[in-house]
Amino acid sequence: MYKKFDANDAAALGAIVGAENLLIGDAISEDYSHDELGGVSHMPDALVFVHSTEEVSAVMKYAYRENIPVTVRGSGTGLVGSAVPVEGGILLVTTAMNKILELDEDNLTITVQPGVLLMELAAYVEEHDFFYPPDPGEKSATIGGNISTNAGGMRAVKYGVTRDYVRALTAVLPNGEIVQFGSKVVKNSSGYALKDLLIGAEGTLAVITEAVLKLLPLPKSSISLLVPFPDMKTAIEAVPKIIRSKVIPTAIEYMSRDTILFSESYLGKKFPDTKNDAYILLTFDGNTDAQVEHDMHTVADLCLDSLGALDAYIVDTEERKKSVWSARGAFLEAIKASTTEMDECDVVVPRSRVDEFIKFTHEIADAEGIRIPSFGHAGDGNLHVYICRDDLDAAAWEEKLARCFDRMYEKAEQLGGLVSGEHGIGISKRPYFLRETPKENLAVMNRIKTALDPKHILNDQKSYIVGGK
Repeated sequence: MYKKFDANDAAALGAIVGAENLLIGDAISEDYSHDELGGVSHMPDALVFVHSTEEVSAVMKYAYRENIPVTVRGSGTGLVGSAVPVEGGILLVTTAMNKILELDEDNLTITVQPGVLLMELAAYVEEHDFFYPPDPGEKSATIGGNISTNAGGMRAVKYGVTRDYVRALTAVLPNGEIVQFGSKVVKNSSGYALKDLLIGAEGTLAVITEAVLKLLPLPKSSISLLVPFPDMKTAIEAVPKIIRSKVIPTAIEYMSRDTILFSESYLGKKFPDTKNDAYILLTFDGNTDAQVEHDMHTVADLCLDSLGALDAYIVDTEERKKSVWSARGAFLEAIKASTTEMDECDVVVPRSRVDEFIKFTHEIADAEGIRIPSFGHAGDGNLHVYICRDDLDAAAWEEKLARCFDRMYEKAEQLGGLVSGEHGIGISKRPYFLRETPKENLAVMNRIKTALDPKHILNDQKSYIVGGK
């Protein structure tokens, strides 16, 4: 059993971080009890704001000695409950660890603390003519959160995901020990890739306190293409054919007319075209206007000539770019604003099976009499499917939600997919992950957890962890 947090613990933590960086009991805002989606909620006993690796180490040493559970939190923009302190105890908040420590232009790396926001990092490196490719939709997420969920985003088609850009990590183990994994080098075959254990671990193995990230030279030119199709099947079937054309877009997003209309209403801004049922939004980037325009026109001609597209809109003016991409960026909030409550199914399937999965969600929506809008990254098969409560009473909502999730995750597995494409497992997806993952794999994961955190004090009962307290 965990130790019950008391006044002595509060005094000890206050001595470590300062009284101004410690909140106890009723002084803690309810906002810290849940993440962005709010499906799971639990208040911590203590809220601790940390400013350095050394402070994190001291807090973890104390918590480990006293057997107090600890949950790590950044901006709280997660959607699966990974940062919810379900065991109470200490909520360790890293938002004040928000310094950019070094830009190494020779080695094309940047060293940051975990509380740096994605949008701050992107703006900073662009000022210096560099580019950080991972591009999750939530720009106010912290880099620590991105690393902990191996966040992807729209540019994953061409550039990959967060894991591909982490060169080294400084972290604090549950017992307070400070460790450094990886380095600035480009190649490394020196022993176990320990840093990769922490990437995507959702704060269950260690507290990330510093990261060395790989950068690329900033592309000099970028252009987008909005392509309407008569239906989603035709749109999705076009994606692998586009990729086989040997032109690799930076992003390939799919969206339905209904989702676009939600966004229009939410933002109060018009989208360039809403006459058609399905759309593919592509982006191309490179070092010359000529190359980017060649790639864009190649794909536009292919879509119009042989892939069933109804038109092709070049998104080249600032006004049109703002209209299209602000609408795409607002999809989640727009759907959320359209209903009383919602929950998300974030799956990834082979991109050749995306249409099958979307069609299946429509069948479930019809069968259950419930609204299930969706959008996603067609280029990498990552789908964001939202089940909307609307006017359902509590009992009907819980029953339908459980049934929808059960069927959708089962279908994703049948199609060769996985439970999560980029949002992690957390609490909400844990039952489905445990159901679909081989027992042998779970056993290995649990042995890793126990080796690094013998007392299971760090974000236990989350993600892939079995057992614990």
